[in-house]
Amino acid sequence: MNRPKGKFLYHALAFMTMALWGVTFVATKTLINEGLTPAQIFSIRFVIAYLGLLGVCLYRKGRNKRAFSDSFRHEMIFLFMGISGGSLYFLTENTALKFTQACNVSFLVCTAPLFTVLMTLVIKKLFRGPIVDGLEDVKVRFPLVAGTVIAITGMIMVIFDGNSLNLSPKGDILALMAALCWAVYSQFMGQMTDRYGTLFATRKVFFYGLITIIPVLLLSDNSNLESVRFDHIQVWGNLIFLSTIASLFCFVLWNRIMLAIGNVTATNYVYLNPVFTLIGAMLILGERMSLISGFGSAMILGGVILSGIKTPIKRTK
Repeated sequence: MNRPKGKFLYHALAFMTMALWGVTFVATKTLINEGLTPAQIFSIRFVIAYLGLLGVCLYRKGRNKRAFSDSFRHEMIFLFMGISGGSLYFLTENTALKFTQACNVSFLVCTAPLFTVLMTLVIKKLFRGPIVDGLEDVKVRFPLVAGTVIAITGMIMVIFDGNSLNLSPKGDILALMAALCWAVYSQFMGQMTDRYGTLFATRKVFFYGLITIIPVLLLSDNSNLESVRFDHIQVWGNLIFLSTIASLFCFVLWNRIMLAIGNVTATNYVYLNPVFTLIGAMLILGERMSLISGFGSAMILGGVILSGIKTPIKRTK
């Protein structure tokens, strides 16, 4: 895989992207409070983002204008990523926000780096091929093992402290499912971006994400849309932020970042996400955390950071 040079810039961009994505939990929670459902939020957000991205692709022409990838297998990979990084990811994450606090969801979703590392280890152990060979090399060492144990302990503390905060473990479990979905998405997006370019790869993921959310919308009661105040700045302002900045801009940028610094290294930046979510949730939503949940969240954050530390490989003479 040909990785772009100037990695410091991509690390800085990863930090900025996490800051913006951290705020999306607060924006989504606000839209849910305004009456929109998780599936509706995702659909409106990604329709706007997809149309904007499609316009850019048509303007740029070249390979960005093409409709399909090189093979049926690659098309199925894009479909798989559209579900794991699009419809299913956002459906589980947004639904989790209905049952628990935005900061809880953010801290639990930040376990995605752990799932990414563990999944990469399993895939490289069990499978062979160009796609698998292109995954970032990961070694099982003390930081990974210790960090995983600490983070899992923190997750248990956050989930089972729900009763004291009137939260539902259902929301916390959905947040963990979202983290798992993002880990699946991260396995392949960097390589597909390398092959097809950032704009085309992102557009395909958006397209299949929208296609696979349609059954959920058709089976849902959408009568609530009549009462949603779309002319209210809290509604249209957050929808514009989620669709243009958090989706169109950040997804294109993030796919480029994964290509530049690797899927595992890039996903480790997710641990910054809850820091910005916590600040926004406290200032905008008035959320608070109990002592146990706060300590558990700190363990999640610390465990994920520890698991991302790379130790040098000892060489024998």
